[in-house]
Amino acid sequence: MVRASATPPLFIGSDIYRFSTYGPTHPLAVPRVSTTIDLCRALGWLPDRVYRDSPMADLAELSRFHDPAYLAALQNAERSGTVSVADRDRFRIGTDNNPVYPEMFRRPATSAGGVMLAARLTAPLTGEGGIVHVPGGGTHHGRADRASGFCYVNDCVLGILTWLDRGLERVLYLDLDAHHGDGVQDAFAGDPRVLTVSIHEAGRWPHTGLIGDRAGGSARNLPVLAGYNDTEARFLLHEAVLPLIQRFRPQAIMLQCGADSLEEDPLARLSLSNNAYWAAVAAVMPLSPRLILLGGGGYNPFTVARCWAGIWATVNGFQIPEILPTEAETILRGLVYNRAAGRNPPAHWTRTLRDQPREGPVREEIRQLAAVTLQET
Repeated sequence: MVRASATPPLFIGSDIYRFSTYGPTHPLAVPRVSTTIDLCRALGWLPDRVYRDSPMADLAELSRFHDPAYLAALQNAERSGTVSVADRDRFRIGTDNNPVYPEMFRRPATSAGGVMLAARLTAPLTGEGGIVHVPGGGTHHGRADRASGFCYVNDCVLGILTWLDRGLERVLYLDLDAHHGDGVQDAFAGDPRVLTVSIHEAGRWPHTGLIGDRAGGSARNLPVLAGYNDTEARFLLHEAVLPLIQRFRPQAIMLQCGADSLEEDPLARLSLSNNAYWAAVAAVMPLSPRLILLGGGGYNPFTVARCWAGIWATVNGFQIPEILPTEAETILRGLVYNRAAGRNPPAHWTRTLRDQPREGPVREEIRQLAAVTLQET
């Protein structure tokens, strides 16, 4: 077992998430990263000494993975507020729920800059290992030459490449988002240095990540059934994911914590509580000297911010209060969420951080999934 560095965990954020939005009707019109930061500060968990402001990646850094012509199209669309028919069709900008909006280059460049900074801070020679939380990262659908699934760049890929460029030879990427981490898997298909592991809802967009898809040996996919509960998550963690990690012996782990697997999320049909996320983080922490934690999906601002704040508490060993102090509760009560549940949120969305556990039976399909995942071929 590898023990993580004694260096205190770092948190990378940015105010760009506070004022930028994909548009009033888009699922990402909700405040997530800014609310997470505000909650952590209200709870006394985020002193200035552990907070880093995310830099914005430049074109040279982004071009390590992305097509320069695509990056130029993003910049042009941001400057003009419009996109040509040719660029829309070629780069999928302004269509497929990838809207043109005022920060459409600067915001993803900032998420990429934050994840790449986290990789540099933990890499050999330039860093000493440790844990970095980057809730603005996790844009796992982005393609080298086009936008996909609300993702304009792929900060996960860029962060992993930063590790590889600095000499790491075994990197494990674990994705807990309800949607398959297709962009990351495809970027490293057949690369023995990177193992991607994705637990996602079966049959949901992007309709990839079947259990038999191993991407030339560099991927393991665990498509789970609707209603996937905390008991099943714990079973897969201990019977499939942790054995995979122990077998691979990674020098670094990137854990994408997309919060759309939570029961209250509007874009998926899984039934986890935030306890399942925190348990996964706690279990993975001792297994690598380098750990980067990312955000990702999640479209209910109450549940996302509470989940990601709890992840920060988990890596620091902070005690999570049963009832939130007034300042933290006020932050949650001030959220705007234009769905029926958001207009009259249940009490625990504003008064507590921890969900009630959502236990249930472990279905036979989940047991079979674990067994197949561990098969060598």
